[in-house]
Amino acid sequence: MFGSGPVAIAYAVRHPERVSHLVLWSAWASASVFYEDNRMRAVYSLLEHDWELYTETVSHIMYGWGEAASRQLGEIYRLCISQETSRAFYKEEPKIDVTGLLPQIKAPTLVLHRSQIPFPDLNSVMELAASIPDARLVLKEGTWLPVSEAFEESWRAIVEFVSESETPMPVPPDLPSGTAVILFADIADSTGITERLGDAPFREKARELDAALRTVIREHSGTPIEGKLLGDGVLAVFTSARQAIEAAVACGAAGSHARLPLHLGLHAGDVIREENNVYGGAVNIASRISGLSAPGEVLVSDIVRGLARTSAGVGFEDRGEQPLKGVSEAVRVWAVVKSG
Repeated sequence: MFGSGPVAIAYAVRHPERVSHLVLWSAWASASVFYEDNRMRAVYSLLEHDWELYTETVSHIMYGWGEAASRQLGEIYRLCISQETSRAFYKEEPKIDVTGLLPQIKAPTLVLHRSQIPFPDLNSVMELAASIPDARLVLKEGTWLPVSEAFEESWRAIVEFVSESETPMPVPPDLPSGTAVILFADIADSTGITERLGDAPFREKARELDAALRTVIREHSGTPIEGKLLGDGVLAVFTSARQAIEAAVACGAAGSHARLPLHLGLHAGDVIREENNVYGGAVNIASRISGLSAPGEVLVSDIVRGLARTSAGVGFEDRGEQPLKGVSEAVRVWAVVKSG
């Protein structure tokens, strides 16, 4: 739960024999994610002058300005803690930082987060997950509210995580040698971003994003191709068009929050497996479709759209017949858009 992450992390490192599984929900390792943010500094200044306005503002920021429940949470806040205690807490909390303990965690770890929660933001949560050995990151759309939905989704993910690790891990399935849905995700304008950030900072951010994308792909039952050298991209295969589209949309959100927007393309067809790589004309078409997409946009071929249009829960915008380099016939392409 919110604020308990550092305690759980420290306990798991100090008492590894007592921790079989570690679950972190919207957790943070360093209080700097709050206290280095200019907006939150302004909010904390209210603590000295207007206790009610402070609690109301914090609740609305965390849970949504349009949510009636936010005001109730502000009232609960004032009932549970005094202004003086909150001031004392505010003076001590900035000292909390367990970032250095993250690589020492031995227990299987599940990191859960809802992507539109403002603090901690998605980028901070992704960095936390990337710093824990073999951690699994599960991202869901939405904020803290509705609370019932957030808890239900989190509970299902926790049960699945614990159940899997209580039994011998299944042997990963072979990569498809027949029909598969292929996803290409590639960082947009990586050269320009490298020039702005510098080579070392860009490579660090790209590695963190790569780990996050592969986690997202696995969470949607896809198989990231480890042996494929793609520079700044990720290649994955799926047996379900719906899951492939859901994964592509989630990958796009992860890239956006990491400030490394992605080109994303999907195509379906026959693939050939060889030494942990996949080959074939369908792979090349998926790559070309990815190159047509705007940063953060998911483009799919007509085949993928036909396979998923009744089950994917998204809409499709026709982008027409597109000539693709190295492909003899034009391919009709569709952009994935939010339904409704």
